[in-house]
Amino acid sequence: MGRRLGQHFLSDPAILDRIADALEPSPEDLVIEVGPGRGSLTRRLAPRVRRLIAIEIDVRLADELRGAGNREPGAEAIVEVIQGDALEIDWHGLMTEPLLPAPGSRFPPYKVTGNVPYYITSPLIDKALKPPRPDIIVFLVQREVADRVAAPPGDKTYGALSVGVQSVARAELLFTVRPGSFKPPPTVDSAVIRLSPLRDPLIDDAEVAAFRRFVTAVFAQRRKQLTRSLRSVTGWDRDDVEAVLGEVGVEVTARPETLPPETFVRLFRRVNR
Repeated sequence: MGRRLGQHFLSDPAILDRIADALEPSPEDLVIEVGPGRGSLTRRLAPRVRRLIAIEIDVRLADELRGAGNREPGAEAIVEVIQGDALEIDWHGLMTEPLLPAPGSRFPPYKVTGNVPYYITSPLIDKALKPPRPDIIVFLVQREVADRVAAPPGDKTYGALSVGVQSVARAELLFTVRPGSFKPPPTVDSAVIRLSPLRDPLIDDAEVAAFRRFVTAVFAQRRKQLTRSLRSVTGWDRDDVEAVLGEVGVEVTARPETLPPETFVRLFRRVNR
């Protein structure tokens, strides 16, 4: 069952403790855990937060988690196990009492964590970053994806995923997790990333979808100079594209992977003006 669903259960107590610590849990926190599996991380977080919602797609595992209970002696957290697909469930719809909403929001402050199946990593990151965003996201993901999420401009792994995430959150690759820490072991290294949504995102919420489409289209031709990529994306002639690049302070010979997220935002807005 675990292999069929892409599940590799983290079994190293030291790594589980580091993931829990990375979420910076507090007694007032609401936490959403994606893919709790057998509840190893759930049991570490429950004593340290006020409410924990665990979303598990595997019916058998969800039933086991409900039956076993996930509170350590003396813990006051409310632990709720939801059986279903984390990509389809409305996370914000689960956020009801007993926690009060944040100022200016219908929802309480919350945090997100989980051991994310490799095949749905990017969609889950996208979902976790949809507003209203959590205070902190800590995901265990494939190392290759972690590298791309946290890559700086100019890095060989810097691309559309890097720009999309970093336009709304600070991204950190915290540490690597070797295959032997899992049962069954995956064939690749994993890594823990922490995303801290920006108080003032570089891109407005209403622009995010169009911005990501724009960035993805530009990076589809990452080996070309930005002038050629933009001509392909916009349909403009060379003179118009070079004039726009000059307005936003970008060399006409620059390549997409050299532009920081804030420059991509300026370019996107100028192209769509």
